[in-house]
Amino acid sequence: MQKTIFITGASSGLGKATAKLFHASGWKVIATMRNPDRETALTELANVMVLPLDVTDTQQIRKTVAEILKNYSVDVVLNNAGYGLIGPLESFTDEQIQMQIQTNLFGVINVTRAFLPDFREKQHGMFINITSTFGLLGYPTCSIYNATKFGVDGFSEGLATELAQFGVKVKVVAPGGMQTDFAGRSMQGGMHDGYQQLVARVSEGYSAERVSNYTKAEDVAKIIYEAATDKKDQLRYIAGKDAIALYNERLELTPEKQFQKISAQFLF
Repeated sequence: MQKTIFITGASSGLGKATAKLFHASGWKVIATMRNPDRETALTELANVMVLPLDVTDTQQIRKTVAEILKNYSVDVVLNNAGYGLIGPLESFTDEQIQMQIQTNLFGVINVTRAFLPDFREKQHGMFINITSTFGLLGYPTCSIYNATKFGVDGFSEGLATELAQFGVKVKVVAPGGMQTDFAGRSMQGGMHDGYQQLVARVSEGYSAERVSNYTKAEDVAKIIYEAATDKKDQLRYIAGKDAIALYNERLELTPEKQFQKISAQFLF
């Protein structure tokens, strides 16, 4: 029987790569995005439905999911929509902070809530939530982004135990750096004169050479597919060599010692 996956943030990068992989693997794909009228590649594929969805719009989430569930049985929900708000905390406006949290954290929570009664009643279903290595460790100029990704990780861990009694699974895929247009399309930033030295130091980590060694979105999509199909009771899937190295360090060191190690890189 053909399975169905519902994906948020499918217009580019990891979301689009995942939609293509699941389609190629015989799944029905419901690919959502804020501006589906701009999408061309996915609309040409059979068994791919492209729909509008802004994950900051709670009413639209409820209406869209209700309409889908009238006609389809969804097996997997991939909460992928998100972006990075990068810069010193003092540089951000109230609106920037609220939108980051609304998109990256509340979007995941509200999409999950919309599907949850259906999954619970049929005793079947899986939520896969995209976090980040920055959901496992803090990093300067990423404090609000960290807050949302730590939030999604904690939300997922608590919910996984909560839903186990119903046969509903929750999994987390945490990529490291990816070779996508995240920095161009999906990143917002701010600057403050008092933090120029710090920002310059942080920027050294995003050199063209280093970015070229990041994991491809297609490879992370394969890990998402693995999480969806391996039938394991595994919570976290770490994606990318850099992410695995950081996660292994987290297992070897206490969180405090890892924090001290990272902080030492930015002492002036």
